[in-house]
Amino acid sequence: QTIFMLKEIFVQSYYPQVKEAGIKYGINPVVLLAQIAIETGWGESVLCKEHFNFGGLTGFGKPSEFWPGTKVQLCEKGLTYRSYPDARSGILDMARLLRSSYASACNVSNVPAAYAQEIAYSRYISEVNGDNRDNYKQLLVKLSATMSKLIALQFPE
Repeated sequence: QTIFMLKEIFVQSYYPQVKEAGIKYGINPVVLLAQIAIETGWGESVLCKEHFNFGGLTGFGKPSEFWPGTKVQLCEKGLTYRSYPDARSGILDMARLLRSSYASACNVSNVPAAYAQEIAYSRYISEVNGDNRDNYKQLLVKLSATMSKLIALQFPE
């Protein structure tokens, strides 16, 4: 498979749920899909493939409308992550958490650079985990532009 093919399949697979989540929680689906692509390696991570966890969401907090409380540990002594029954649940829960914890970013999500700035310099990014805020911001802006093109090709309005 070519990388482009992988990206097309990723968009086909997740854009409908991301669009629903974006409408429900007032987040631009383009930036949300770009963020999910970063977090999951274009849908290739174990958390994404096996547990429908699109943002590396840890298993803390109370169960919600979209998360039944199921948890998974990928390695001994590793973090506990949320495990979802399907992609829609995982995406909607991620959007719900972004809206409730990062409202200032969600409020400017129609401007990808502004959203990227807000997210990259929030507690969402952890330098303790080796994250680089500036790299994350630049990648999110770049992938948002890529997503716009891929979405337009596959889901013409």
